[in-house]
Amino acid sequence: MNFSSQELLSATLQFNPWLTSGVVKPNVPVWKRRVFNEVLNWVEQPVQNRTLALGGARQVGKTTIFLQTINALIEKGTPPGNIFYCTFDHPLFSLAGGIDACIRLWREIQPRQEGPEYLFLDEIQSVPNWQVWIKHQADFNPERHIAITGSAAGLLMEKAESGVGRIHTIPLPTLSFNEYLQLRQSAGKQEPIPRLELPQNWEELFDWSETQFMTVSHVFEPLQGLFNEYLFRGGFPRNSLLNSIELVQQLLREDILDKVLKRDMTSLYGVRRIQELETLFLYLCMHDGGILDFPAVTENLGITKKTVLNYLDLFQSTYLLRQIRTFGYGKQVLKSKIKTYLSDPAIASSVLVYGLSTQDNPEKMGKIVESCCFKHLYDRYSPAGGVLSYWRGRNEKEVDFVLQTGDKLIPFEVKYRNQHTKNENLSGLLEFTKQNHLQRAVVFTKNMDDFRLETINDLTILHLPAALGCYLLN
Repeated sequence: MNFSSQELLSATLQFNPWLTSGVVKPNVPVWKRRVFNEVLNWVEQPVQNRTLALGGARQVGKTTIFLQTINALIEKGTPPGNIFYCTFDHPLFSLAGGIDACIRLWREIQPRQEGPEYLFLDEIQSVPNWQVWIKHQADFNPERHIAITGSAAGLLMEKAESGVGRIHTIPLPTLSFNEYLQLRQSAGKQEPIPRLELPQNWEELFDWSETQFMTVSHVFEPLQGLFNEYLFRGGFPRNSLLNSIELVQQLLREDILDKVLKRDMTSLYGVRRIQELETLFLYLCMHDGGILDFPAVTENLGITKKTVLNYLDLFQSTYLLRQIRTFGYGKQVLKSKIKTYLSDPAIASSVLVYGLSTQDNPEKMGKIVESCCFKHLYDRYSPAGGVLSYWRGRNEKEVDFVLQTGDKLIPFEVKYRNQHTKNENLSGLLEFTKQNHLQRAVVFTKNMDDFRLETINDLTILHLPAALGCYLLN
């Protein structure tokens, strides 16, 4: 399809206002996520001319980080005319004739000035053969510093031989609880969060005194109500700032069901049986954090195991799902059942239309909080090579998460209930730590006054309120 040059020019100037005004759009958020500095540093000084890929789900804030990075470059003295942004999620650009056609139009508007060029290309997975283009740029245009985003991880993983070794990926998950609080506070949506010095590394809590635990419990009591709201609002920046949780959940359903499952799965992956896909996704929402029972799924949903596995990969590729296996898989354990978690605690509750009244349902809240704790552990440790698994022993004894970082092993259990956790509720945790000769374990609890250390034989258990734990894990 051909477009007039005037149409393309108008769209280009709309997305690149600095080409004429010298400044980024005035409504770019001032508050920045931690990953911003990593993106800016890489864009300014790319390693061996590699392209930066910022990967994450739709509406997670990738474009905002790009615009903030562009603003920082201009403030540091980069000529505005040497910066170009293009989103291939927009039909004009996706059908304009490829990346080179958009760049030619850019250079017609603004001749190049001295210094490197900075290209920010959004949702590049919509461009055919984009890996070949990236390879060509790395080989023949090293003066171009290129950053791309994608909402489809599988298409950013350099499966094509032509792209191998030329892309550095930075994952951008949904907001952590800590980031959620900072964003809402910066936008004037809530009162300042409590101010009290906390350890940079949560593991230092194992050395705390009883007085320290009591002080923090009292000061951070307001976190509990904010945490409950976060569980239902989720960590998508735009939605986090809305006051109506009903509207938040409606928008999240539309983004996932309409844009990801129906549009992206069809256009990017060629999925045709959308009803099957939606049925399986609904099942995963209803069993968030559960062990996937393949015989039950195939029988109840009428989908073959091969199809289920394929759809699971697609959900993971579009940043909706994460999978973990049994502890010891591939070593002591030859067979392993998959445990699945949605990538944000609000996804399941939004799809299933769970409102704030769900707080009165201990079973449902327990699963939502477990999913939230998993997200924070995964986002904190997985980028650095940490591995999360779960453990199942005899008599259905289980440990929710086992974190392995280097030669360090620490188990986590989620017990989100009003009463303090008793030893008889920790039989799986006690058996696992005994088998593996561990001296430390963590139990995520509900109430802020259940913040303490407990010693059982040679094992020290940190009872950590989930709200505070997720706050610290940022």
